[in-house]
Amino acid sequence: MTVSIPDLPLVTLSDDELSLINLLRADMLRDRYALLLRDAYFNGEQLVRDLGISIPPQLKGLHTVIGWPRVGIESLEERLDLEAFRWADGSDSSDLAEIADANDLFDESSLAHLDALVYGREYLAVGSGDCGTPDCPPLISAESPLDMTLMWDARLRMGTAALRECAADTFVESGPEERMLVLYLPDQTITCLPSQSGGWEVVDRDMHMLGVVPVVRMANRQRTADRVGKSEITPEVMSITDAACRRLMGMEVAAEFFGAPQRYILGASESAFQDADGTAKSAWETYIGRVLALERDEDGNVPNVGQFAAHDPTGMTKIIDLYARIMSSQFGLPPHMLGYTTDNPASADAIRSTEAKLVKRSERRIRRFGHAWQQAMRLALWVRDGEPPDKTRRIDTVWRNPATPTVAAAADATVKLVQAGILPADSDVTLEMAGLAEGQRQRVAADRRRTAGRVGSGSLMDRLAALDAGGPGGGPQSAEAGLGVDNL
Repeated sequence: MTVSIPDLPLVTLSDDELSLINLLRADMLRDRYALLLRDAYFNGEQLVRDLGISIPPQLKGLHTVIGWPRVGIESLEERLDLEAFRWADGSDSSDLAEIADANDLFDESSLAHLDALVYGREYLAVGSGDCGTPDCPPLISAESPLDMTLMWDARLRMGTAALRECAADTFVESGPEERMLVLYLPDQTITCLPSQSGGWEVVDRDMHMLGVVPVVRMANRQRTADRVGKSEITPEVMSITDAACRRLMGMEVAAEFFGAPQRYILGASESAFQDADGTAKSAWETYIGRVLALERDEDGNVPNVGQFAAHDPTGMTKIIDLYARIMSSQFGLPPHMLGYTTDNPASADAIRSTEAKLVKRSERRIRRFGHAWQQAMRLALWVRDGEPPDKTRRIDTVWRNPATPTVAAAADATVKLVQAGILPADSDVTLEMAGLAEGQRQRVAADRRRTAGRVGSGSLMDRLAALDAGGPGGGPQSAEAGLGVDNL
């Protein structure tokens, strides 16, 4: 008699989990080519299509690169500086700062924003801490869409399942190509490694029982019919980049063929191109000869020597300047950021005016990305405490001002608001409007507390000295009588 032993659900994947993994892997692989193409344009590694007209076969390997996609995206990302997390009600935010510092979020945030702009989306995964202690802070990690995908419920506006496939954290016998899968579900997070039989073996199940998938999608340029997000490297940007690269390649080819002006000699004999022993000179020796000694012909005429006009690249540079202006409109950048300059430099007011679109785009990204960071932080608090945070307590993300105001203008505006009574002078909001960074505001707050402590202690010492000298009525009083509740 044979006895069938059922598979243990903790060490094997169920049929539903396997079907879900296959579905999510297919979704991730379907978008991989488009993501890698954007990545190639950002890194300057794209293959420019040759029209096969003006480039000779000997120069097929010539590769020109123009870094406008990188300049445009980094100019936008450099204005997205996440500085702090705070409770909106003004209560102590040390618990939020502890989670952020433990995960190095203020440095990791720049990487997440950059990937979201390049690929169109980025993922924030939340999980339990790995330090092994009960008070271990939860983990928040930024994951690339090359390695992760999310199944989205448009009606609920939340994820229902997520999958991450990447290289394993530790190498095993199969070598460095070992892969691992992490399946995120509303009740658990499953980590799998390849099994000897060719399937997947469960190595860990984190039963968090949150009821929601602990993954947040940070999407860029969403639309109601497309919640996944779009890259800043649009088809227009790729087309203009290819056109500019072809112009640069044309300039390189022209430099090879027409960089040195061509000369001509009319009426010269064959001996003018031979050495003393009758050996023909090479083309290069003939060209670089500064003095051409030519004899008269049998009729006594001197050979006519001339030179063709050298190639002028001005026409191509004007075309590249045109492409730079078109690209600046696509990215919302001032043209000088892409190398286009004029004889008359722009004034400071003109530069700020051209940056208005870039500042507005930065503010929109701050609003969208800030919401994703707030969701990730609430999930982290949920994982840490075992219960969802109070919905009435809102988390705010603090960002550096994406505009470029002068220090004098920011300080003047802040002083006017304080003088009008709109802002208190000792408020942290006042310091933020004045342009102080988060670290500077914390140091100012600490200095204020120390100053208030010294003033309070000085006032108490003066009061004690007055009591020792005599009471307000003129008669001597004891220290015990002078330190009553009413007097203090």
